[in-house]
Amino acid sequence: FKAPSRDHPALYRDLLRTNRVHWIAEEPPAELVREKMMECHFRFRHQMALVPCVLTLNQDGSVWVTLVKPARAITPGQFAVFYKGDECLGSGKILRMGPSVYTMQQGKNRGETPKKEEIDKIEPAT
Repeated sequence: FKAPSRDHPALYRDLLRTNRVHWIAEEPPAELVREKMMECHFRFRHQMALVPCVLTLNQDGSVWVTLVKPARAITPGQFAVFYKGDECLGSGKILRMGPSVYTMQQGKNRGETPKKEEIDKIEPAT
């Protein structure tokens, strides 16, 4: 898939699933086990800013990652790395992604093409 522009909504996603996460200190963190969900931060490229997210633990040790703000160009095969403050909690390989912002807009607009103003409203996670 080639998007029409660098910031096309088809490049942005706010949901992804990893394989079994490799946790560093606790396997998995107690809060995640207890609550089945945990707020933290994540990145999938070395230099990128940390993005706030919520992890949801699956039976098999994988996690669903819900981002507070859609991020650009997440790709299966990359590693999602999770942080709490300065501490690296662990990482998992990205296996699947939820629908793109573009797909979600298409659903809302019942097939209308998103207007430029709507595309501009999407704040990219840098």
